[in-house]
Amino acid sequence: MLQPTVRRTWAPKGQTPIHYSWDRRDRLSALSAISVSPRRHQMNLYFSVQGSNVHAEDFEEFAWQLLSHFAKGIILVIDRWMVHRSAARKLIFRSGRVDMEWLPAYAPDLNPVEQVWNHSKYAELANFIPEDVNELYGAVAGSLRNQRGQKKLLRSFFHHAQLRI
Repeated sequence: MLQPTVRRTWAPKGQTPIHYSWDRRDRLSALSAISVSPRRHQMNLYFSVQGSNVHAEDFEEFAWQLLSHFAKGIILVIDRWMVHRSAARKLIFRSGRVDMEWLPAYAPDLNPVEQVWNHSKYAELANFIPEDVNELYGAVAGSLRNQRGQKKLLRSFFHHAQLRI
C-alpha cells in the first residue's frame, strides 16, 4: 500500500523521526515463486506485480509463465488461498506438466515465499513513503530484483521455514 510500513530507525538524539504521509489506500498486488533446481539446487525468484487485486486468472497466467521456463514441468507448492485453489484445477487439467503440493492451512511459516514479502516490506522498504503507485511499483520491483540476485538470502528463506533443499 502507499501507507508506509513503519519500523524502528536511527535518528540524532532528541530528534524523533516523523513520517509525513496521508491516508491513501491505493495498492499493488503481487505474485511470486522461488524455483529450486532438483539436481543442482540452484534457485531463482520469479514475480509479477500488478495494479489490481489478484484473481484466479492472474495466478493461472503467472503459473503458465513459470511453466514456460521449465521444459519438463513443475511442482507448485502453494497455500490454500482461494485464488490458488480455483486456478489449480485448470492448470493440472490443461497442462499435464504441473503437479500441485498443498501447504497445510494457516501455515505461512512453512512458505518460503512469505519471507520474500517480509524481507521486502520490513527490511528493504521499511519506512518508505512513495509519492504514487508508480513509485511504489518501481520500489517493489527493485526489491524483488535485488532479492533475485542474492542466492544466500533465498536459501535463508527455506532455512527459516525449516525446509531442507
